[in-house]
Amino acid sequence: APGCLPARADAPAFVGHQEPLSAAIAAKMRGVTWREECPVPLSDLALLEVRHWGLDGEPHSGQLIVSKVHADAILTVFETLWTARFPITSVRPAHEFGGDDDAMMRANNTSAFNCRAVAGGHRISDHSYGHALDLNPLINPYVRGDRVEPPQGRAYLDRSADVPGLIHPAGPAVAAFAAIGWPWGGDWTTSKDYQHFSATGR
Repeated sequence: APGCLPARADAPAFVGHQEPLSAAIAAKMRGVTWREECPVPLSDLALLEVRHWGLDGEPHSGQLIVSKVHADAILTVFETLWTARFPITSVRPAHEFGGDDDAMMRANNTSAFNCRAVAGGHRISDHSYGHALDLNPLINPYVRGDRVEPPQGRAYLDRSADVPGLIHPAGPAVAAFAAIGWPWGGDWTTSKDYQHFSATGR
């Protein structure tokens, strides 16, 4: 499939599970990616441990923080991506980047929960609820007119290119998220958020 690695006969099985946020993780999030005024309490969030393919073609382990309501569905998405051999550079929680969305995009890091406003605006982002995810955000940038975020994402504006980790309309990522009812930002009209999937379509 476009954007995927070649098939591998000796591929290990997918491994993924969810657990409540530990006190240690919650402490790292406070004041960084979560504050008292955020729309969800920490108790409504879950930590996902997922195996994923890296761009190096090898298995890696990642962590993702999402709403408990969507945790099982997101695990099925990652299992689908694993089976399709769709590679992901890294899957690390936003607090490991100080909640800095630009830093995560530059690092091509996949993440979900991060209590923040939408980029360049004041409306609270769907990431603040734990029901939005940004996948390989450097390879799949946000585009509005001449604006490209991250700027390094300009190298990937040709959306027909068969680049590992690039999200194609007919590829496994869009299909996997569609199967759980999460629309893709690459289908937006006034802007294109190629990295973004969310439960509300916003």
